[in-house]
Amino acid sequence: MVAGPKVLAIIPARGGSKGLPRKNVSSLAGHPLIAYSIAAGLQSKRVTRTIVSTDDEEIAAVARQYGAEVPFLRPAELAQDNTLDLPVFQHALTWLAEHEGYHPDVVVQLRPTSPIRPPSLVDDAVGMLLDHPAAGSVRGLVPAGQNPHKMWRVDPVTKQMHNLLNVPGVPEPYNAPRQALPQIYWQTGHVDAIRPEVILKQNSMSGATILALMIESRYTVDIDGLMDLQKAEWLIYNTGLEMVHPGHARRPLPEEVHLIVFDFDGVMTDNRVWVDQDGHEMVAANRSDSLGLEVLRAETPIELFVLSKETNPVVSARCRKLKIPVLQAVDDKPAALSKLISERGLDPAVVIYMGNDINDLPCFPLVGCAVVPVDARPQVTAQADVILSERAGHGAVRELCDLLLARYNRRKK
Repeated sequence: MVAGPKVLAIIPARGGSKGLPRKNVSSLAGHPLIAYSIAAGLQSKRVTRTIVSTDDEEIAAVARQYGAEVPFLRPAELAQDNTLDLPVFQHALTWLAEHEGYHPDVVVQLRPTSPIRPPSLVDDAVGMLLDHPAAGSVRGLVPAGQNPHKMWRVDPVTKQMHNLLNVPGVPEPYNAPRQALPQIYWQTGHVDAIRPEVILKQNSMSGATILALMIESRYTVDIDGLMDLQKAEWLIYNTGLEMVHPGHARRPLPEEVHLIVFDFDGVMTDNRVWVDQDGHEMVAANRSDSLGLEVLRAETPIELFVLSKETNPVVSARCRKLKIPVLQAVDDKPAALSKLISERGLDPAVVIYMGNDINDLPCFPLVGCAVVPVDARPQVTAQADVILSERAGHGAVRELCDLLLARYNRRKK
């Protein structure tokens, strides 16, 4: 058998990001940002090796946890604010050649800042480069959000405007309809496929001949600050985009919901408990959550249920107040949940489960969507489908109620 081409994915991830500190390990929908680029390399059918080039020990540890290699730590002088990609990639290729005798046929750059990628994107980029021997690289492009033919330069003294670009045959492009102007594209960090000799011998990250790989504009995300991270998370949770995920593919909230099953502690409460000298326990609940549940029950046919491992009578007392049926002192939650769904003759796809801790994890695959508060345990957040923005006992239940009520009202119109 003839071995295929050696395709090396390199993920550049320095530790000193300024716009969003610790950006590369910031949480995005339950996983570190860098994990999405690692997954793109590992899940590719053409990439044969995925490494991370970083100067940071924490990033290196996270990268290894998600399956990437970190064969070296990048020198500090190659991890500055003004460091270009070229010396970083030259360092990586030179190190691998000198220490391992490793020489890839194709190098793929996967920037962590563009985490939302179509599943076939990396393979498409590598395939395009291999199919065109004269090309130095392939670069991902999306339609530009703003057309530069409608952009201006302004004289600082006279304040007179001068259009940035001219278009042959169009005397005033800035007044022309968009359809009459050339289509313009924006390069993203989704993927670059590059021949190693371009990097090492031509001292370039692209070469003279660059091929365009078109990407749908809905995948456009360039994370530089917190708002970009929030936008990316919204896209993951709400648009149903086919994309590369570090874990399981996250499921959106079902279009039709018949039943919501809630854990109690860490969902209906903030997970704390007050104990007096006689051993009596009290918990704190949120009145906003209570109102949300009341309105949801009154205005929709959605059934509510609480399933709890806790044995303290405070659970049943609170649920009586909320007028929600409850089953507590449950040691086998998955079995109880399955029985609950079966007794009601429901398709699991119309059921939502909301939990927060590791004993809730076995329930997640049994329903159509698993929801957690923003402060759920990290390993639970990583397996959840929807991560709410509010904390447990501080409005998370209300947030879910509001989301479902809004969806229900839209469907009625």
